[in-house]
Amino acid sequence: MTKKNLTTSDITRLKKMYAKHLPWLVSLAEGSAACNDFKNRLQAALNTHQTDNAVVRTISRLISYDGSVINELSTGQEIRVETLSNLWQFLRGEIICDTHTDLLLDLYHQFAALTEKPEIKDDIAWMKRQMNRWQTGLDKEVLAIRVANRERIIKELIKKIERQHGGSSRYQFEESFNFEQKYAKVCEWWKLSHFHLSMAIKSPTELNTFLGNSLPEHTMRLLTDARKKKMPFFVTPYYLSLLNPTDAGYDDATIRTYILYSQELVDTYGTIKAWEKEDIVEAGKPNAAGWMLPEGHNIHRRYPEVAILIPDSMGRACGGLCSVCQRMYDFQSERLNFDLEALKPKESWDKKLRRLMHYFEEDSQLQDILITGGDALMSQNATLRKILDAVYKMALRKRKANEGRPEGGKYAQLQRVRLGSRLPAYLPMRVNDELVEILREFKEKASVAGVSQFIIQTHFQSPLEVTPEAREAIKAILSAGWTITNQLVYTVAASRRGHTAKLRQLLNTMGVVCYYTFSVKGFQENYAMFTPNCRSLQESEEEKIFGRIPSEKIGELNNLIKGTKDLGRNLTHFLKDNHLLFAATDRSVLNLPAIGKSMTFVMAGITPDGKRILKFEHDATRRHSPIIDHMDQVYIVENKSVAAYLRQLQSMGEDPEAYKSIWYYTDGKTEPRFPLFEYPEFSYKATATVTNLQLE
Repeated sequence: MTKKNLTTSDITRLKKMYAKHLPWLVSLAEGSAACNDFKNRLQAALNTHQTDNAVVRTISRLISYDGSVINELSTGQEIRVETLSNLWQFLRGEIICDTHTDLLLDLYHQFAALTEKPEIKDDIAWMKRQMNRWQTGLDKEVLAIRVANRERIIKELIKKIERQHGGSSRYQFEESFNFEQKYAKVCEWWKLSHFHLSMAIKSPTELNTFLGNSLPEHTMRLLTDARKKKMPFFVTPYYLSLLNPTDAGYDDATIRTYILYSQELVDTYGTIKAWEKEDIVEAGKPNAAGWMLPEGHNIHRRYPEVAILIPDSMGRACGGLCSVCQRMYDFQSERLNFDLEALKPKESWDKKLRRLMHYFEEDSQLQDILITGGDALMSQNATLRKILDAVYKMALRKRKANEGRPEGGKYAQLQRVRLGSRLPAYLPMRVNDELVEILREFKEKASVAGVSQFIIQTHFQSPLEVTPEAREAIKAILSAGWTITNQLVYTVAASRRGHTAKLRQLLNTMGVVCYYTFSVKGFQENYAMFTPNCRSLQESEEEKIFGRIPSEKIGELNNLIKGTKDLGRNLTHFLKDNHLLFAATDRSVLNLPAIGKSMTFVMAGITPDGKRILKFEHDATRRHSPIIDHMDQVYIVENKSVAAYLRQLQSMGEDPEAYKSIWYYTDGKTEPRFPLFEYPEFSYKATATVTNLQLE
């Protein structure tokens, strides 16, 4: 097969491919007067193959689902599955337009696999070559471009500050300053996170100026349209300095697409729906996962053991708006925003915080609090200290209350505290000495209250984000005794061969443990960023395998990580001793609406335009809300065909041949959880009673 046949959108070419390589299938369709007859004869032909053949099982499943009606969970729409019906019509010459080519291309590869064994990449030398394609923020060539970027940006910042002369900003020049003095002052301010937030770029014109007028016209028009729709835009000078505005040098697509919005995102902004249905809360009613919540905009909950706390503070903002943000719905509704002055906590917040802590204290199952936003580290140090102190006092009260409860009736005590923050990547200078001391002090006293897991849950998306500044921030956080875990979103740019593996490897050398690799949620606004879930499976089986820890070594690695001392060096030695390229401690998952994270699915069909219909099961390795026992089957329609994804990779300079086994990943299974991410066992028997739950 030629390279072009992997992505062709030519119906005539597809007919020739089927006729040449699958003549038996064409004859079967032409000899079947009705679609049901075709499906019956096809199933009979499949029965002659080995019953344990995965390809046979996939095609048989497509036959069994054909003609059924499913409810797509994310949209609530009913969809009729007509995968084999469309194939039958095509093979008989009844489909002659190009609208179905991606469907027919996917099916071609399914049937071709009956006789052609797919090539699976398993060569470590090949893997190293793929990883070496990607540069890091520590490479000399990258640093040289960024020095020039910083020089250009500082000069623009000087002009910006001069225009603000006489305003209320704390960043102003003395009238006697000459250019050299102004330059030196901005270099001094550059080390302060508040300076970058104050000087954040908020308009397309300003962005283009700071990027040396390098943005093309169509990008400027798109960003202007976004501004007209009141779509927030916020990027700090530091993060902007990471981009490459030149025609040579490093490929910055993975980080560039995080701040430059797609056409689909701009078009749909204003009508975006919440993907996580449990995030939609009505007073006095349970959320979609069955949980009763005290505040719909402050506490989010899906699982029995953990709830998210979003404070009424600057933590409702971020160091930048990621174009693929899972809370874009909340930015659209302005519950999350970049009005930093307005977000400073009011007096009423202290009272509300106490009320929110009572929810955790009086819940029988909660043992894990994830403080996020927005971004937990966007809160000022004084505010963050108050929040952590409230968490500590809650943990003490919950532990004390258990002394009066009988064995088997005791509540789950707080065991894990997490701060969700992308600032180590977006704005690493936020990690200052005072913050590190706050983290260290909290760990010391909260440990006495029974908390044993202290985690900064961060988000590095690319090796290019791991800069000297980020490296120092990571080192400082680790010195406070906290564990740093990373989760990334598997965008198209991030999904290129070797990219995620290189990021895992680099983070491991810093002492960062990888946690989740998230599929992009499939709504239309994320079309440009969406990577089909079969690519996640392919990456897991063909790339992540070079970091898979031997079962007999998992306990050793877990103990090494929990020791935390000089973790980067110790982790590097562990990988070398065990001939691993990185530690594959992360799980690839999709956040399913209302039932949690999973990668356990089967392909149940393909839409006429080639999008796969996946039937999901919940992750059986963890506890869920009892709501899952009352739910219908979970079907998700992906928002991009495999062929469209490959064409997108091709437009980015990738060779589709390097991904050709992607078609055969039709069944997924959620990977096991690394022990570090399990909750410790209680020293007592906790109650099985579930509070704050209401099932309709």
